[in-house]
Amino acid sequence: MKKIRFIVATRESASSFHQKTLTGQSLNVFKVPFLELKLYPDNSEGLSHIYNKEIALAANDPAILVFAHDDLLFLGYYWVNDIFNAIQSFDVVGITGNRRRLPHQSSWVFKDAERNIEDLENLSGVVGHGSSYPPNQLNIYGQPGQEVKLLDGMLLMADSEVMHRHALRFDERFKFHFYDMDLCRQAELKGLKMGTWPISLVHQSGGNYQSDAWKIGYQAYIDKWKS
Repeated sequence: MKKIRFIVATRESASSFHQKTLTGQSLNVFKVPFLELKLYPDNSEGLSHIYNKEIALAANDPAILVFAHDDLLFLGYYWVNDIFNAIQSFDVVGITGNRRRLPHQSSWVFKDAERNIEDLENLSGVVGHGSSYPPNQLNIYGQPGQEVKLLDGMLLMADSEVMHRHALRFDERFKFHFYDMDLCRQAELKGLKMGTWPISLVHQSGGNYQSDAWKIGYQAYIDKWKS
């Protein structure tokens, strides 16, 4: 059985991560030998840099890599099996995504630069929002298990051997925003299959689409891809 390796960067200390964050609390429950955690506590580095570091290290220690935010509450007893099943179906997997890609999209869930919500018929996946179960809000975007063009970066999964075989890496100019959309654009060019999977979780935070960092990231994304 191939190992599952969670890669998580957090501003919390190592002890606070396990005590306070939803991802830490979720992983505390699953004490199984094939589930690993590579934690970057007290972090201020860009996510892409950290993720690439772990992809490189996996060259000699292959695993299913799970690039996860620190505020994810995993529900149910069988989500580890869901990860194995997801990787058998798609090369790059997320929880929610968009079945199409349009010029100047500013997120997987938006259809333009003005942040108008995409038509539901093009979206896929289900995710809760809040800090507990039942969640404060349940967003049902569409049937999961569909092939998509764009994925939400709160949780991205890929086999390290697939990433090495196709030279798939995160672009380190995107530190905390647009690294997910950029990775999907690269995967599309390399002919990799991307899709969503029905893993039940609650995401504590929402996207910060008004920050200066987000606006700078969007401009860098458009400058790179021209659309």
